[in-house]
Amino acid sequence: MLPNLTALLAALLVATPLFAYDPLLLPKTAPAEPRDFTIRDEARNRDIPIRIYLPVQKEAAPVVLFSHGLGGSRNGGAYLGTQWAARGYVAVFLQHAGSDETIWKDKPPAERFAAMSSAASIKNFIARVGDVSATLDQLEMWNADSSHELAGRLDMKHIGMSGHSFGAVTTQAVSGQKFSATKPLTDPRIKAAIAFSPSKPAAGDAATAFGSVSIPWLLMTGTNDVARIGAHTIGPDDVASRLAVYPALPPGDKYEIVLDGANHYAFTDRADIGVETPRNPNHHRVILALSTAFWDAFLRDDPEAKAWLNSDAPRKLMEEKDRWQRK
Repeated sequence: MLPNLTALLAALLVATPLFAYDPLLLPKTAPAEPRDFTIRDEARNRDIPIRIYLPVQKEAAPVVLFSHGLGGSRNGGAYLGTQWAARGYVAVFLQHAGSDETIWKDKPPAERFAAMSSAASIKNFIARVGDVSATLDQLEMWNADSSHELAGRLDMKHIGMSGHSFGAVTTQAVSGQKFSATKPLTDPRIKAAIAFSPSKPAAGDAATAFGSVSIPWLLMTGTNDVARIGAHTIGPDDVASRLAVYPALPPGDKYEIVLDGANHYAFTDRADIGVETPRNPNHHRVILALSTAFWDAFLRDDPEAKAWLNSDAPRKLMEEKDRWQRK
């Protein structure tokens, strides 16, 4: 009986690997309060407000950028910035003039939908893409400037890009998506990307747009992921558009989570807007775990993090109807 028991235990260990790696484990020392800066892009006569969450350690750390959704600001997504900084990343949250919170804050409620819809323009999309490159340029200069408080704290060889909704579109553009009507928008400094509420292009073929993405991508969406203001839907994106991105990606470090019941604002730390369903607290838990493991795997080249991502371990954090896939 003993040999059979030994064989059974061995088989169970092979089927269910035991991981010391835990993407939700945080150090006892919390990171400092975030710091706000403004980048001046003289070439475009444009200011880019940013908020930076710094890790406790002073040595150079990988850099992760975040682009907010339509009508957002650098203040949003604090739950992500706090987590990523605690895990040793410099998290940089951009604010995009023309498609940020200023477009709706002073408008009467009846006018906000029209203002938001108008801001979801090609002009603002191009401006957002420029903001990403300008931010990376400025971070490189600050990192090399011995008089600046960020001097030597940024590992500019390991950069991640992320964003939600319009910020996901921005992320897709600078991390490998192809466009037929413009020159390539990809910034080669970006080594991995996370798109919260991604979407396929309104025109053209998804396979053409995403078929040559060469860096690791993690997509996060939900079964109710539609952007709404009250009874109005913003833009053409629907759940089918969000789910069309992953199948069009080539194999090789590509991941997708579809959270059951998650609406468009499940990926933010804002109160749900125009949606009666309360937030599922497990959604943020899954988002934090997957995003942290993804950054660890592809910005730190951590083999344990990658093994965790590619095992059944992520499923243990998810609920039964959540859909998780990789290729």
